[in-house]
Order: sequence, then structure tokens, then C-alpha cells
Amino acid sequence: MKRLLNNLYVTSDKTYLSKQGEAILAKVDGARKLRVPIHGLQGIICFGGVAVSPDLMGFCSRNGVGVSFLSHSGRFLCRVQGPVSGNVLLRMAQYRFADDPVYSTPIAKSFIIGKIANTQAVLSRALRQGKGSSLALKALADAVKRLSASLAALRRIDADAASIRGLEGEVARVYFGVFGSLILKGGFSFSKRSRRPPLDPVNALLSFLYTLLRQDVASALEGVGLDPQVGFLHAVRPGRPSLALDLMEEFRAYV
Repeated sequence: MKRLLNNLYVTSDKTYLSKQGEAILAKVDGARKLRVPIHGLQGIICFGGVAVSPDLMGFCSRNGVGVSFLSHSGRFLCRVQGPVSGNVLLRMAQYRFADDPVYSTPIAKSFIIGKIANTQAVLSRALRQGKGSSLALKALADAVKRLSASLAALRRIDADAASIRGLEGEVARVYFGVFGSLILKGGFSFSKRSRRPPLDPVNALLSFLYTLLRQDVASALEGVGLDPQVGFLHAVRPGRPSLALDLMEEFRAYV
């Protein structure tokens, strides 16, 4: 099994990354800030006005370290990587399974079973901690019951792809319907999920963290020889990492 290494996140504007021996040297306005050995990394994620030397990009490509560039708000821009390796037979099998509902539907179903179970676990933990008003705790209890019923139903029936996607949407609505009660820090609140653009700080943070998660998942898939673009739950579209989005579903509640 491939060992997953660390990612280096660079968020400071005017940062310049260059190669120094077998390491990455980070400077801000010419002042040295950090030196990181490259062999402990699997990726570098640069936000905003971060510059990377051509020598370092070539060095990273030869050593299997992807370099991703995102906007200040976390929108993916591009990724620099070396040749993609992996078993071509594995990818061929992935493509066959993705095109055949006999195989793709059970795989998609397993993603959503994992999502429901993990979401239920997060809400159950919050309910056990008992923080918040009685009204908020009642809403959490109702949400846990709805998720439990959805999980039991999904395990029991043979759902098609459209039904599974519909259930995924319903699970998200249940979760975000009580998400505000999970926020205990003062000064932050959440009423509903908003994207493109996110309309408040909490939604902006969620979108940002989901972007980081997607990058990690896509890198892990490429590392084991799978194609992040071809998934089983999310429809395939040009430029969309469908399989990365599929695998993200199980982890969204933990973000």
C-alpha cells in the first residue's frame, strides 16, 4: 500500500519557493522563512501570489510531488505534476466498472452508506456532549433519527444511481439543517449552505476546507494509479474530479 505523506500549504503572498539541495526553500520578500525536505512531502498547495521556481517544479515532478495553484479564495487553478504512473490494467478496470451499472451502483451506494454513517456519528457525538439549547438538542436528536432511518433503508434496498444521488442530497440537507448548532465559538453563525460564492465566513471556510480535501483525495487516487476524473456517484464532466468527489463524501462531516 502506498504511504501517504504530508502536504505543504503556502498561503502568504510574496512567497517564493525554490530548490536548495534536496529541500524546498521558502522566502517572503527575500527573507528566509522555511526549509522543508522534499522527501517527506506528497504535494505543495500554493494560494494567491505564491511563486515557484522552474527548477523546483522540475525537481518536484521528478520526485512525484504535485504542485497545485489555487486562488486566494481556494478556487483551483492548475496543477503541475510529472508522468502519471500506475497499473494501466487498474485504470481500464475502473473505466469498465464506471460504465456498467451492475458494478458502479453498488460502489456509489457504499460511498453514501459511509457518508450517512459518519454524519450520524458526528451528530450523535454532539448530542452526547449536550451543549446548546434544548431546542437545538431536539433538532440534533431528530436529525440522528432521520439519518439512522435513511441508513437502514439504503442498506436494505437495491437503489439505482439516481435514487442514491437523491438520498445524498437529502443527507446533506439534514446535516446542514443542524450544522449551526455544532458551532460553539462566539462570533460565528450558520443558517444555510451557500457556495459560488459563499456568503458568510463559515461557508467560506467550509468551501476552503473542501477544496483542500479534494486536492488530498485526488493526489491519493493518482498515487495508487486510479483516474480521479472517472467516478461512480458523481456524473463525469470535463475537468471534474468525479472519483475524488465520490470519496470525499465519506469525510465531509469530519471537516
